[in-house]
Amino acid sequence: MTAVEPLQGKGLQSVLEANRRINLWEGSVRSSKTVSSLVTWLKYVRTGPPGNLVMAGKTERTLKRNVVDVLEEWLGKKRCKAVWGDGELHLLGRRIYLAGANDEKAQEKIRGLTLAGAYVDEVSVLPESFWSMLLTRLSVDGAAVFGTTNPDSPVHWLMRDYLKRPAVHIRHDGTVARTDGPEVLDLARFSFNLRDNPHLSAAYIDALGREFTGLWRLRFVEGLWVVAEGAIYDSLEERTHRTPIEPDPADVEQYVVAVDYGTTNPFVALLLAVTAERVWVLREWRWDSKVRGRQLTDAEYSAHLTRWLAEVRLQLPDVRVEKTIVDPSAASFIAQLWRDAWPGVTGAKNDVADGIRITSSLFASNRLLIHPTCTGLWDELLGYVWDPKAADKGNEQPLKIADHGPDALRYGIMGLRAWWRHWIIAPTIEVEQQAA
Repeated sequence: MTAVEPLQGKGLQSVLEANRRINLWEGSVRSSKTVSSLVTWLKYVRTGPPGNLVMAGKTERTLKRNVVDVLEEWLGKKRCKAVWGDGELHLLGRRIYLAGANDEKAQEKIRGLTLAGAYVDEVSVLPESFWSMLLTRLSVDGAAVFGTTNPDSPVHWLMRDYLKRPAVHIRHDGTVARTDGPEVLDLARFSFNLRDNPHLSAAYIDALGREFTGLWRLRFVEGLWVVAEGAIYDSLEERTHRTPIEPDPADVEQYVVAVDYGTTNPFVALLLAVTAERVWVLREWRWDSKVRGRQLTDAEYSAHLTRWLAEVRLQLPDVRVEKTIVDPSAASFIAQLWRDAWPGVTGAKNDVADGIRITSSLFASNRLLIHPTCTGLWDELLGYVWDPKAADKGNEQPLKIADHGPDALRYGIMGLRAWWRHWIIAPTIEVEQQAA
């Protein structure tokens, strides 16, 4: 048996808050999320409702290495004994089924089971079908699932359908957000980074920060959900390009609204401002009919945008939109905006490669900044990647997944050509370092 240090900080806080149907620890490597989740699981095994329990991982080997071996070290083999031939773990007097889930057929291993609880190692690497089946099996009154995961793409199904909809979220900075509403799940989310592990030295953390750069550092050190390979905007940095600073209204030369239109796909509108040196994305509005449960008409979209701008002006009273740049394929919506007397309505320039090149150049020269309230846009930018199949054919084009915010941004940038033309050959400018 191995002595376990008492939990403290976010680890202890997560154990106290892990009382939801779904409880997920996510974040960087070596951040203590697994230890915190296992302490919670042991508590649940002892005090949770009677019935079948299951523990799952990508394979039985990874489940053994990441979880079962740790429990055996903590408790000894009298209280934690795996019988791999039977696919069972005897833990604190309870029998637990063990399952590897490395392909779509894995769901058959738990189909038909009635479960009182489950623990899942590295949820994001399991098939979505297995996770969905697992949730349907948790039918005992009071049943719950506990899981861990390292960050993946911000458009991964686990982030998109679950982690973005928590009732309780302990954020990376330690603050707690509690949410209610029809779209909120009975889910607790705990976001960890390296600094949440009190047993790691400052030298070790600093070394990793130097060894990993760009998007790799954001994922493995900061614990953020970003794409590390094939990223289109690979110079994107939260510290540099995401800022609560807003331009002085006296310096703004034009405000524009840029729209990527969608009915079954998400509809995204961005408010941009341009000054003598930068483009600022100040606010966003989006409607995802799949999440909201209904589609909107062109007239409803126009009315929603009008109300959104009115709400924005309560925070930014000097905003006066002079130009509305719209997805050129949305002819009926453009006509609706004309009827509703929206200012300067025009179809966007939709040269994808040129728009990406210019937007990338503005990010690289620190001339394009995004407000923290634009969370949907930011997540999609981090997940905006090149299509590998198109690349195999010699074509460069983005993967058409969760690209609606980036498209709206590209439309807005191309509509502001008169301002940024001379920036492209100008030097990079420094970004003021401000506390978020």
